[in-house]
Amino acid sequence: MSQSYRQKYAFEQPGQPADARYDALAALYDESTQRHLAARGLAPGWRCLDVGAGGGSIARWMSEQVGPSGHVLATDLNTNSLERVRAPNLEVRQHDIVRDSLPDGAFDLIHTRLVLVHIPERDDVLDKLIAALKPGGWLVTEEFDAQSMLPDPSLNPAETEPVLMLALQQVLRQHGADTRFGRLMAARFRALGLRDIEAEGRLILIKGGSTWAGIHRTNAQLVRAEIIESGIMTEESFERELARLDDPDFAAPSAIMWTAWGQRPS
Repeated sequence: MSQSYRQKYAFEQPGQPADARYDALAALYDESTQRHLAARGLAPGWRCLDVGAGGGSIARWMSEQVGPSGHVLATDLNTNSLERVRAPNLEVRQHDIVRDSLPDGAFDLIHTRLVLVHIPERDDVLDKLIAALKPGGWLVTEEFDAQSMLPDPSLNPAETEPVLMLALQQVLRQHGADTRFGRLMAARFRALGLRDIEAEGRLILIKGGSTWAGIHRTNAQLVRAEIIESGIMTEESFERELARLDDPDFAAPSAIMWTAWGQRPS
């Protein structure tokens, strides 16, 4: 691809603080992320990599699990939000996972959350991540599938067509995102030669005024100009749909967060 991940990432907006969005995602998903990582055997002395570490909540948690004898490398294109999670065994590095190299065979565990879905070069990145695992090391990825579960008003009258969410997905696809990628990860892992592959999906009912609704509001505002300039929505319809996210009668299923894990053969 001629454009970098930084250029294509829809939510990378200069001057827009990301901490609130990172904190909201942590509140929604850190518990399940920690459960999956712990189940892979995360233990003192392990060397771990967290790619696209965002606000650093998972990197910090991993650093506590691996202890003084272990090491966690947390990378992101923008590391400003990672400055608040420093620890002696936690290294923060500005890094473009598409363009920059990783050491081969260096990590017992590599984790990503909501990174690969945004990267057109995702298959090349998966190759790179697997090469960076030690033999027997684990890759754990968490990505959305936003296409497999849509509102069904016949089951729940509060569920209506999420016009703003669909507009947001269209903009993301224009930036090179694969908004169904979470559903595809297990098959990708198998094709790339990992073993002991499993996957689990989690869906949340979004209600008006909820944390999830707030994430949608923030994301939509970040790409508001693109949505309107492309003709997907008018200013009036955008404002109307934005207001629905605060309506206590609003409900819609979230994207499915798929977690997939696999082990590099020894």
